[in-house]
Amino acid sequence: MNNIKKWNILKSEIVLEHPWCQVRRDEIELPNGKIVDDFFVVVRPEIALILPITNDEEIVFVRQYRHGVGEILLELPAGGFDPGKEDAAVAAVRELKEETGYLAEKVTKLATLYDNPVKDTNKIHLFLAENVAKYGEQTLDVTEDIEIVLVPVESVLNKINQGEIAVAGTIAALFLGLNFLNS
Repeated sequence: MNNIKKWNILKSEIVLEHPWCQVRRDEIELPNGKIVDDFFVVVRPEIALILPITNDEEIVFVRQYRHGVGEILLELPAGGFDPGKEDAAVAAVRELKEETGYLAEKVTKLATLYDNPVKDTNKIHLFLAENVAKYGEQTLDVTEDIEIVLVPVESVLNKINQGEIAVAGTIAALFLGLNFLNS
């Protein structure tokens, strides 16, 4: 039997309103009766992330600077989308095309995960793209400077173990996608 109870929201207000980020301040009552008057939640767009694998058994990664952590990271193509305006699979294929110039022949939904459920509202939608091939050039946003990196499937675990791949959503997609392909 589950005795865990949800928190009761007494008051909620948006304290930062921006097209790319909203911050909500909640006043909550915990199940034990204590009141927390300043629990901040970041309201963020959904994320579509895609694991693209070529016919040569190479994974198409992107390497880019991530300002939040101040690091250049190796990760899978991904981007934000509004689920009220765009389907997650369509967003994933769009991000693959824009960030890499690759197209997918077959796309399979792997999972939907919570990104950071402690303080963020969004989910990450993970997809596997098989038989991807280069079709054209990248079409990057002004804030994007992306290097395309092809990594053989058999090298991925080693890169995770060495810390070369260290983004949580990317690692989840890799394990789920490769497990899916091996089942």
